[in-house]
Amino acid sequence: MGRATRRKKQLLSASLEQPLDRVNVLGDGHSGHTGCVNALSWARDGEVLLSAGDDTTVHVWKIDSAITTTDYPFVCDAVIRTGHHGNIFNAQLLPHSSRIATVARDGQVRIADVGDLVRQAVTGRQAIYTPRQTNCRVLRCHSDSVKRIITEDSPDLFLTVSEDGAVRQHDLRTHHVCSDRQCPAPLVHMRHGLSSISLSPLTPYQFVIGGESPYGYLFDRRQTGRHLSYEWGLSPEVDSLTTCVRRFGRASSAPGENKGFEHITGVRMAKHNGHEVSYSSDASYLYSTQDHAQPTTPKQSAVLPSNKRQKTQSPPSSPIMGSSGTIGSSISDSVMEDDIERYKDVNDDEGASDSSEDEDLNNDVTENDEDRDLETAQELRFYPDVPVVLPRGRFAGACNVETVKDVNFLGPNDEFVASGSDDGNLFLWKKSTGKLHDILEGDGTVVNVIEDHPSLPLLAVSGIDTTVKLFAPANGVRRFSRIHNADNIIERNTEAASSRVDLTRYIMYSEVARRMGLEGDQCVHQ
Repeated sequence: MGRATRRKKQLLSASLEQPLDRVNVLGDGHSGHTGCVNALSWARDGEVLLSAGDDTTVHVWKIDSAITTTDYPFVCDAVIRTGHHGNIFNAQLLPHSSRIATVARDGQVRIADVGDLVRQAVTGRQAIYTPRQTNCRVLRCHSDSVKRIITEDSPDLFLTVSEDGAVRQHDLRTHHVCSDRQCPAPLVHMRHGLSSISLSPLTPYQFVIGGESPYGYLFDRRQTGRHLSYEWGLSPEVDSLTTCVRRFGRASSAPGENKGFEHITGVRMAKHNGHEVSYSSDASYLYSTQDHAQPTTPKQSAVLPSNKRQKTQSPPSSPIMGSSGTIGSSISDSVMEDDIERYKDVNDDEGASDSSEDEDLNNDVTENDEDRDLETAQELRFYPDVPVVLPRGRFAGACNVETVKDVNFLGPNDEFVASGSDDGNLFLWKKSTGKLHDILEGDGTVVNVIEDHPSLPLLAVSGIDTTVKLFAPANGVRRFSRIHNADNIIERNTEAASSRVDLTRYIMYSEVARRMGLEGDQCVHQ
């Protein structure tokens, strides 16, 4: 890294330390989206911002130097009608090309070739392109909603992840007919739905995924000519195209959180060091692929069973990073051993009874049967033999119940962890200390996506609103910072999350039943 590059990174890092405020809003009745904005991505080293959402269009935003009324005068240069039949969840410009890949609720992956559009200067006119004009190519390899795209250093290769549980690599240089079942085998096929994926920029053979599971999963693609399973201390997976080498889990659930209904909405691997991982569940958690993994055994259940007949102790302490900025005691091997003792094989509980607990057992027989069905289904969905890495820290305060939210590292050295919230705010924490750095109002309802500019102290934020908000260092009084009311905001978010636990449990239970082929009345009793 040259001296000039280091200097630019230092200036960018220092700028993000400054108080941020809203500097622009992209979109209105004439040039904006007409539905929720679910996808944001910077392209061409930050010259272009792509946005997409429920209206099934991709908007291309570029700076218009003729506008002098704002510091970041982004305007909509083009609107691409993708032809999707459902909400777009992600849009990416493939590297070294003019192709834009989109994924949506309709299960399709569409590629639009916009030609020289992203290389042209802003003309002051908003161009509209149809699928026919962009020579749209459609891939139907997935069988359910497709959530995320991960680009590689190629104009032809990219990965997608879907609620059908599959991670697929697509190669636009080859042709196949999806309807004839000619699709290449997926890299990964999980037994539960997936909602997020992230690739390590420094070790691109590694990627992490998350979804309807208490765990994030790290996979390694270096299969050819190597015994990766042995290198990572695992049993070989004969039929796998990739190797699951680590799980990222937690030692205990959050207060009010139901075991078995944890859901990871976003995962992200750090850009700067390549080994840190953050994911968003009841809070945002920080992991490292270099940390020591806890041992596991084949009979160890993937989740802690919910059993009223078992007397449980208070959950062990874990690294907690919250608004106070304090870091709790570290998780030791003894803590994991305590957790393992509480991990039980479901079959060991069948027929077990104590005469002094007959009354409770009779009263709760229906609930215990439901829990047992769920636990049995979950045991089939996880990797029980793969060691678990515990978090380095937990960043709390945001509420993540209503929508699928991303988590992100911000800054040239990944100085910040960022997450959206159901209350319409954007939360920023200092990664090194865990201290809550700022709360910014980023949406009228819910913030889902935060993407930082690659070379400017600029954040693009979107959610349920039809607009995109831009945040940057601001002079004077800040109008959209809510850090002064942090205690009340965090308290309300905690109460809101607890009040929605029962609804979330119902929804997740129904989804597990659907995916495992169980009858509705066998699993859910309203």
